[in-house]
Amino acid sequence: MSEAARIARAVPPLGLLGVAFFYPLSLIALRALHGDGGTPTLSHFTALAHSALFANAVLHTVGIALLASAGCLLLGFALALALAFVPLPGAVFAMRLIDTYIALPTFLLTLAFTFIYGSAGFINGGLMREFALTSPPLHFLYSIWGVVLAEVTAYTPFVLRPLLAAFEQFDVAQIDVASSLGARPWRIVRSVIAPAALPALMVGGSLCLLLTVNEFGIVLFIGAKGVVTLPLLVYSKAILEGDYSGACAAAVANIALSLALYALYNRALARFGSGHAGLG
Repeated sequence: MSEAARIARAVPPLGLLGVAFFYPLSLIALRALHGDGGTPTLSHFTALAHSALFANAVLHTVGIALLASAGCLLLGFALALALAFVPLPGAVFAMRLIDTYIALPTFLLTLAFTFIYGSAGFINGGLMREFALTSPPLHFLYSIWGVVLAEVTAYTPFVLRPLLAAFEQFDVAQIDVASSLGARPWRIVRSVIAPAALPALMVGGSLCLLLTVNEFGIVLFIGAKGVVTLPLLVYSKAILEGDYSGACAAAVANIALSLALYALYNRALARFGSGHAGLG
């Protein structure tokens, strides 16, 4: 096939990609630069950069993403160890059940959490009945820790699946050799299993970081007091305040952060191998 024919075949899908993806993004960038139709200006970005709300949103976004990703790595690694190396009854069913979290909208998970940990949830209700309390003793759900807990629960499968795929290729004989040499279980995990799991942990952790930075439904649904992330800031400025130029400027900042993290994810994927990144 000639070079001209290849270019001609590439034009329609590239045009469709441009219309469906790049054109809406360009509209956001233009609105942030032009405001309501004036000359290009950086005033909206300058105002955003000097806003305490924006600074708090960036700190909350990055802080929650780091905490949630660390939680996903710890929980995912523990679950993968149990499912891959411990002869548990119903392990296959447990894996399938955990997989279903990938298909569920995150706000549904948050709704379920309100029935468990919320002020009127059955844990608070049980504690109030048991100890004759007049108010719910647990309030963490409506704080930054409630957001982190919900995100860890929602995104741990994105770490678990690559780990299980890596452990399927793991030579179990290495564990037998280490045991015969007197290594205890914790040392086997640290010195034998963990190095083999590192590529999957890097890929899964990078993906979780990217997903949690852009998480909107959990933060909005929990409504944690004083917790505003970049996606929530975009929503607040556009829908609640009607400041579409400011919302677009915040969206550009959110997109820049997302693209940086996506580059990190691709770098981890390229370095450690796509064979560990599958979710199926």
